[in-house]
Amino acid sequence: MSRRLAALAAVTTLTATGLATPAQAATTACRAESGSPSCQVWTGKVDWAPDGDTIRVDLAGDGTKNLVSVRILGIQAMEMKTYSHYPERRRGDCHAIAANTRLEELLAAGGNTVRLTSLKASSKSEGRPLRSVAVKIDGQWRDVGEQMVREGYTLWQAWPGEWAMDEAYHRAALEAAAAGRELYDTDSCKPGPAQNSGLTLTVNADADGLDDQNLNGEWFKVHNPSAAAVPIAGWWVRDSGLRRYTFPAGTVVPAGGDVYVHIGKGKNTATHKYWGLTKPIFTNVDPANHAVGDGGYLFDGHGDLRAWMIYPQVEA
Repeated sequence: MSRRLAALAAVTTLTATGLATPAQAATTACRAESGSPSCQVWTGKVDWAPDGDTIRVDLAGDGTKNLVSVRILGIQAMEMKTYSHYPERRRGDCHAIAANTRLEELLAAGGNTVRLTSLKASSKSEGRPLRSVAVKIDGQWRDVGEQMVREGYTLWQAWPGEWAMDEAYHRAALEAAAAGRELYDTDSCKPGPAQNSGLTLTVNADADGLDDQNLNGEWFKVHNPSAAAVPIAGWWVRDSGLRRYTFPAGTVVPAGGDVYVHIGKGKNTATHKYWGLTKPIFTNVDPANHAVGDGGYLFDGHGDLRAWMIYPQVEA
């Protein structure tokens, strides 16, 4: 069990009791646009939001008052460390509490009544049903996850098999990044270090050949265009999931130079680091299989997102 799930379980019991089966669920268009696929749909009342990407819901029509912990599809909030109904008692990584607060505001705007949708009822994350979440405002269902991404409170996270919202979320993420909103405000947690260095991040998501046979062909590249070297020990890179690689002591991006993080195994050098993973992490762009892209992110020791690459780059 992950630290995050264990912490949530300590606050309140997580249960999927009463979640409708595929045969019981009604269907609706996943998105209010022509050509949208059909999603299964449930409704319910939110009890509370433990963090910026999870809600606890009393589902309508299941004959119980049991609360279901639902992981919101398509988004990844920064990590909470102390969960509480009381905002003043919450603790978390930079941006975590802001995401939690904004999610509560969006849910309240819809009276905490939600519509939950997914392509597959079986989609789960750490035992929790994965669902897109919408609230009704002015008579229309409005997608909460898309709004959280567009406002910069969460990263966009594509999920295998649940692609219905990905194109919209991809555009929303690019819009938030271009505008420097919330997560994409590079000194919102604490200014520096090397705030004006202009560091950039590139990811090579599609390794030569088969990705799972060329893990080191997937990489992050941190580039330093400035005339001064930038120490990045304690900084970290990640994809849109929770996994992260933290740069070890002594890591420095040379002036005008690069530091790489390869996904697989190898011997670290000054400018080439190896994560040691056994599987690829990046989603290849594959329209035939509804894969529209992914992202890579560089955070400093304060928790500020300092550089990123959301791919492919398209007009937001």
